[in-house]
Amino acid sequence: MADRLAPEREEWIERNAYYYEEDVKYSKFLVRPGQRVLDLGCSTGALLASLKPSHGVGIDFSPAMIDMARANHPDLELHVGDVEDPETLKGLEGPFDVILLSDTVGWLEDCQGTFEQLQRLCTPETRVVIAYYSHLWAPVLWVAQQIGQQMPQGEVNWLSPRDLTEILELADFEVVRTDCRQIVPKRLGGVGPLVNRFVATLPLVNSLALRSYLVARSARVPVSVAPSASVVIPCRNEAGNIEPAVQRIPRFCDDIEILFVEGHSKDATMDEIHRVIAAYPELDVKVVQQEGIGKADAVRKGFDVARGDVLMILDADLTAPPEELPKFYDAIVAGKGELVMGSRLVYPVEKDAMRLLNMIGNRVFSWLFTWLLNQRITDTLCGTKVLTRANYERIKANRAYFGDFDPFGDFDLIFGAAKLNLRILEIPVRYRARAYGETQISRWRHGWLLLRMVVVAYNKLKAI
Repeated sequence: MADRLAPEREEWIERNAYYYEEDVKYSKFLVRPGQRVLDLGCSTGALLASLKPSHGVGIDFSPAMIDMARANHPDLELHVGDVEDPETLKGLEGPFDVILLSDTVGWLEDCQGTFEQLQRLCTPETRVVIAYYSHLWAPVLWVAQQIGQQMPQGEVNWLSPRDLTEILELADFEVVRTDCRQIVPKRLGGVGPLVNRFVATLPLVNSLALRSYLVARSARVPVSVAPSASVVIPCRNEAGNIEPAVQRIPRFCDDIEILFVEGHSKDATMDEIHRVIAAYPELDVKVVQQEGIGKADAVRKGFDVARGDVLMILDADLTAPPEELPKFYDAIVAGKGELVMGSRLVYPVEKDAMRLLNMIGNRVFSWLFTWLLNQRITDTLCGTKVLTRANYERIKANRAYFGDFDPFGDFDLIFGAAKLNLRILEIPVRYRARAYGETQISRWRHGWLLLRMVVVAYNKLKAI
């Protein structure tokens, strides 16, 4: 059927131009330019070419489709073959940054077996991007084919997101993002784009959309030598917490750097840091002073000068216990998460550690950010956050997508990780009351800033 329909392929795309334009647009959101991309079921190569890969490889079982792809996109590496045939995949030179299956899983005889074969072409950083029609639209699309509004496709697998997630888990893949787009796959005089941007993204309504997307990563993590770590501690007016921080940080790996980033304190914080450095010569304790103001500026300063392979943020107020840091380090090293964050809202909160209105606000915002990021988030503002230097550099390189919007530093990392399809993992911590100093969080001023973060995330991650 594919060979017979190949000459008509471009005509079908033109007939449903808006639907395909939106599909390409979201695919570009998921796949950055300049990556090594393998497209399994590449058809005429149009989608693969639009992603602007540094090296693009496409496979399709239709010789006619591949002939068209070679004519239109001579810069791509294209092969005729069955993506389920081990011999087809053995001939590919991996690994790839992205493996794309767009409208391919519906044709697979053995989805689990195919996914298992892809492991050889993956690194822990590889993302498998699967795009497919929602199973809820099967009757509608059948009617559309009967009346000539959709290209015939024969009998296919109609898999739900849960079906695919479980099959991927059997093949040792972990899902990091699911999303649905396009409730109205036609322009309809501008109604379609309006509904798709502002209505189709809403909870519950979103699950009714035509197009489903799923992003997964390999759960097979190679064993490596324990990497070094830098614990970055932004501090302003925290003189009484400096020595306890150094004393309480466990020696969870052989090479730990403790780096204070001092923020122009009005108390004796800087003098205390120098005293502690002299008092603990056996430890690698350092200090730098930030040029700007705010926690985000301090975190960026610290990460830029830190030397560790694993970068860790610890708030100087010590309300999130330093004793918990080994859990975060172990989760990163084991590959269980790529941005590992503390959550203060799972265990009971110690009396006086968090005011009631702050607790209610954090609960509301956790729900909003879970919806916005398509990953479960229970606490965005816990100061303890950990990631590898390599992933921080990727987030930093992609920072222009969001702009300089975050005074906290937390959302720069969270939104950046979500945009790169990194696995965000939360570890529950016991939230303690301060032993020294006063909170530097303003309930109302920072509440408005959190609302601003919601707007930024919606515009950049949802309404696209």
